[in-house]
Amino acid sequence: MNLADKTVLITGSTDGVGKLVAQRLAQAGAHVLLHGRSREKGQRTLADIRAATGSDRLEFHLADLASLNEVRGLTDMVSARHERLDLLINNAGIGFGPRDAMRRETSRDGYELRFAVNYLSGFLLTQLLLPTLQGSAPARIVNVSSAGQYPIDFDDVMLVRGYEGTRAYRQSKLAQVMFTFDLAERLEGSGVTVNCLHPATFMNTNMVIESGYAPVTKVEDGADAILALATSADLEGRSGLYFDGKREARANAQAYEAAARRHLWDLSLRLTGLAKESSVAAAGQPPRGH
Repeated sequence: MNLADKTVLITGSTDGVGKLVAQRLAQAGAHVLLHGRSREKGQRTLADIRAATGSDRLEFHLADLASLNEVRGLTDMVSARHERLDLLINNAGIGFGPRDAMRRETSRDGYELRFAVNYLSGFLLTQLLLPTLQGSAPARIVNVSSAGQYPIDFDDVMLVRGYEGTRAYRQSKLAQVMFTFDLAERLEGSGVTVNCLHPATFMNTNMVIESGYAPVTKVEDGADAILALATSADLEGRSGLYFDGKREARANAQAYEAAARRHLWDLSLRLTGLAKESSVAAAGQPPRGH
């Protein structure tokens, strides 16, 4: 992909793998929209990437993805400032939490925090930005998931009973994969592709270190994998795929269950408030199965 005239939005791009992906895309000439929940950190990131790349085609957008209202504010700002969006990378997320932490946390909307930040925010953001993405076709969506996936219990999605941080994280990551598969079918023929990946195992990020795990790989490994999905000519027109690094792989079995995906889609529309709106930005017909 020639990035010289492309506009890209990367959530969670003020540190870790998101920051490195943003820097590399800026180096390639893209207009990069950074996102984070700290204005101070965002301004530092802008300065760092400008110094490293010489690019002045950078801007920072503030939003806490633990609030669906702030997600809506982010989409309003991006849509108001940019007629085009060629690439959306849903990278923002939170990890397991400390290994010994068993306290269930909730978002500002009252939802289990990891499900809200890692999955619901990206679901809403993507849906609201679809008109801009479709108007920029060919365009791509990349969802940064994980190989650590856990089947969703639809009787206790918010994990009110027997909460455990690792399970909460892994459930949210499987939800991202299921959303990817569904959205790919709904967008078939639109010129917008959507794929997801496990970028690398236990990268040397603050999220991993703060969870008490020893890093196994580097952010450079994860950035390489994300950029492959975002820019590789080999993936032009290919959609609805899950990758482990740069290798196409199989996700958890629940991701291939059409009924489970339909259940998750309908639940997500309700939780984000999109079910009440007359113009939900979801293209095409309901998925036929995967």
